[in-house]
Amino acid sequence: MTGFVTTWINAVIQGMLLGGQYALIACGLSLTFGVMRIVNLAHGDLAVCGAYLGLVLSTALGVPVWVVLPLLLPGAFVVGAVLQMLLLGPSLRHGVLAPVLVTFGLSVMIENLLQVAATSDPRGLNGGSLAVASFRITGKITVSWLFVCAFAAAVVVLSGLQILLSRTSWGRKVRATADDPDTARLVGIRVLPLFATVAGVAVGTAALAGVFIGTIGTFDPFAGSGTLIFAFEAVVIGGIGSLWGTLAGGMALGITQSVVGQVNQAYAVLAVHLLFLAVLAVRPAGLFTSHQAAREAGALG
Repeated sequence: MTGFVTTWINAVIQGMLLGGQYALIACGLSLTFGVMRIVNLAHGDLAVCGAYLGLVLSTALGVPVWVVLPLLLPGAFVVGAVLQMLLLGPSLRHGVLAPVLVTFGLSVMIENLLQVAATSDPRGLNGGSLAVASFRITGKITVSWLFVCAFAAAVVVLSGLQILLSRTSWGRKVRATADDPDTARLVGIRVLPLFATVAGVAVGTAALAGVFIGTIGTFDPFAGSGTLIFAFEAVVIGGIGSLWGTLAGGMALGITQSVVGQVNQAYAVLAVHLLFLAVLAVRPAGLFTSHQAAREAGALG
């Protein structure tokens, strides 16, 4: 009986850590939708781009990928800001559907460019000693330090974003713009540059998530689509625009996948999607969406 209980406790722990990875991928998607009302269908592909950029930099310098993060993350921020100014921003002027089409086209373009430049071969990132390090909780429960770091990164990123949004001038401007862009413009907020910084932060977090994806497993030019699905489900389950809800949604997905996988691995991913559909049926606005966000379909919680 003790071994049986330990097995299920281990499944829950591993699921929570996996959920942290999903939340890290999803937080940029949640931020983008909460502020700009854009469902970025290229978000997963941008995460994969971060993994490929980490591969190029770490291989060129001959160091683990963690060493090149100070170069990678600012570069990803700039890419996000430029994409917002050149593509996403102009598309917002043409209704709700235009940004969806633009990001879909961006996703297709990224996948094909990566296939041409890097081929379809699966790749992995050099995580150094951290990639193989682990520790024991009990005799039968072993936890990877890499998974713990991914979960910790999700908590730190979400906490940092929450502090920025609630306690800084930038955050007050972001929340005001999310509530009413037209009124924000009337009181002197420069909405377009503000949106560019939000997009930069979103792509930066996606690139960080891509690094963990590439270090924990493998990636290829078409890995972005699957990544996007789990990120989107975490956002919707937690509550659209709610950052801490995104973490809860990611953990719900991870625990479901791990626990069901303990019974039958073939049904693990199916169970995740069924959970997503069940939440949509019972609470379409998500589990932790604020009343205002539920009314306005996307205001930050």
